[in-house]
Amino acid sequence: MGLLKLTNGTLITPYRYIRGGTLVIRDGLIVGIHEQDVDVPGAIDLDAGGHYVAPGFIDIHVHGGGGSDFMDGTPEAFLTIAELHARYGTTSMVPTTLTAETDDLLQTLDAYEAANRSNRRGASFLGMHLEGPYFAMSQRGAQDPRYIRNPDTAEYEAILAYSSSIVRWSAAPELAGAIPFGRRLREKGILAAVAHSDAIYEDVLEAYEHGYTLATHLYSAMSGVTRRNAFRYAGVIESALLLDMDVELITDGIHLPAPLLKLVYKIKGPDRIALITDAMRAAGMPEGESTLGSLKNGLTVVVEDGVAKLPDRTAFAGSVATAIQLVRNMVTLADVSLLDAVRMASTTPARIMGVDARKGTLAVGKDADIVIFDDQFTVQATLVNGRHIYSAQQTHPTL
Repeated sequence: MGLLKLTNGTLITPYRYIRGGTLVIRDGLIVGIHEQDVDVPGAIDLDAGGHYVAPGFIDIHVHGGGGSDFMDGTPEAFLTIAELHARYGTTSMVPTTLTAETDDLLQTLDAYEAANRSNRRGASFLGMHLEGPYFAMSQRGAQDPRYIRNPDTAEYEAILAYSSSIVRWSAAPELAGAIPFGRRLREKGILAAVAHSDAIYEDVLEAYEHGYTLATHLYSAMSGVTRRNAFRYAGVIESALLLDMDVELITDGIHLPAPLLKLVYKIKGPDRIALITDAMRAAGMPEGESTLGSLKNGLTVVVEDGVAKLPDRTAFAGSVATAIQLVRNMVTLADVSLLDAVRMASTTPARIMGVDARKGTLAVGKDADIVIFDDQFTVQATLVNGRHIYSAQQTHPTL
């Protein structure tokens, strides 16, 4: 992919800014970081225009965008979503399913494999996230109740045998069979996450001890403090805050108000929080009626007020956020420093997904996954593995 020199930007490293810094990229990797302009013979010059230069955002929970959903089960849907989110700074993503029949999950896994082989114009794929179908019916949110069920050993073993592309799986740990399911995922090197759950602290603690180390979209579709026979019990929310678990936050400014964003940040800190879009197909599209899940058998939803809702307005049905919006909201709503906001959108999710040796920070030897944005949080350019795949100016060097 050649040699590139990126100059005239404010580089965002894990712990400081380098103003007027220079990045040198060769064959998709960062090979030099300098505090001033340097001579690089033969390099293609890319001027950052004085804007911020950050590690590309890593979205570990996303369902769709640009009018497509991963549950459409086609390579074209995967590629459309990857291209849409790259426009907003996402350089890597973990495509996410919804609760569905096994055949639909397998079709989606097939589509992932095909898309992954040909993806050159969008955010790269890090593997699949199966969200469900092993959930608590009482915390289903917008998940289709027709397909919700308890963990089934024969079923999940068949799915695990079918595809090696699964990197995380979300489930409710209080369900019968959920603890051995978590242990099995850990044996396979797959991240188990607590989601759509009515568990109490004792359930979550046991699950944590058996492999469930992440809380999926904290506060959304999970129990808080509850009472049983007049006694109070901590729910999933309190358990995730108390234990050394990682947590996801949908920071679209709608799912969680500013006080909760500030609370979670104060308790967990930037090294335990991953910002996620949880975006559905309407991300990047006009508001109005849309479909959550596949066009074949998904749920009709309404996109209004900057969020997807069930038609009866009883619950949100996924966000329409983009990665740069998540970062902006943590800075403007939660009063978090830009360094920490970027960390939660890049470094922390990279560590959670086990790809931090090659992604998540601007460092020599890592993939040249880079987003350039201005002080209004508008993405100016996105590079994936050193390829300049998006520019707001539509004029850039061909790498």
